[in-house]
Amino acid sequence: MLENITIGFIGFGNMAQALANGLLYKNVVKPQQIYASAKNYEKLCKNTREKGMIPCKSTNELVEQCDIIVIAVKPFMIPEVITPIKELLQKKIVISVAAGYPFEKYESILAPGTHHLSTIPNTPVSIGEGIIICENLHSLTKEEYDIVAELFSNIGLLEFVDTKQLTVAGTLSGCGPAFVSMFLEALADGAVKHGLPRDVSYRLASQMVA
Repeated sequence: MLENITIGFIGFGNMAQALANGLLYKNVVKPQQIYASAKNYEKLCKNTREKGMIPCKSTNELVEQCDIIVIAVKPFMIPEVITPIKELLQKKIVISVAAGYPFEKYESILAPGTHHLSTIPNTPVSIGEGIIICENLHSLTKEEYDIVAELFSNIGLLEFVDTKQLTVAGTLSGCGPAFVSMFLEALADGAVKHGLPRDVSYRLASQMVA
C-alpha cells in the first residue's frame, strides 16, 4: 500500500527530520517518496539530499507532488502557512505534528471537507521506537486512516486519546525520554563510582529499560 505513497513535510526541523529518518531507518518508504519544504532552502537541501529525499522550493510545489502532507512548522506559523494552500489541501491527507493544534483549531483554518488528523510524536520515532499520540477526533476516511496507521505504526506506538488528553499524553511521551536519559546517566555514574567501566555501565543501564 505504501510503495506509491508520497509524503511531504511542510517545515523540516527536528520533529520532521525524526519522522523522515525513522521511516527510512525502518524501510517503510524509499527516500524518493519523501519531500520537504522550509524557509531556509539551502539548509533544507543539505538535510534532504544527503539522504536522497527531495527538497521543494515552495509549499505549493510540495503539495502538488504529495499524497500525505505533514504540517511540521511551529504552531504560531500554521495559519500563515496553511491559508495560501488550503484549497490545494482539500484532496490530501493532512497530518499535524504541532502541539496545541487539535482538530477544531484546524477546522477553523482549513477549507471545508479537508481530511486531517492531529498528532504529537516524540523524537525516538527517528529509530523506530517512538510514540505518536493521535487525537480521537479526526476527519480521515477508513482507507486514509489505514494508510496513516500503516505508515506510522512502523516507527512507534500509535495511541489515540480524547482531545482534552492530548496535552498530558504529549507531555508524558515527549518529555519522558529526557527524564529516562537522566535516570540512566545517574545509574551509570553510580556504577562507574564503584569501579565498573563507563561503556559497560551505559550498556547495562540502557538494556535494563530497553
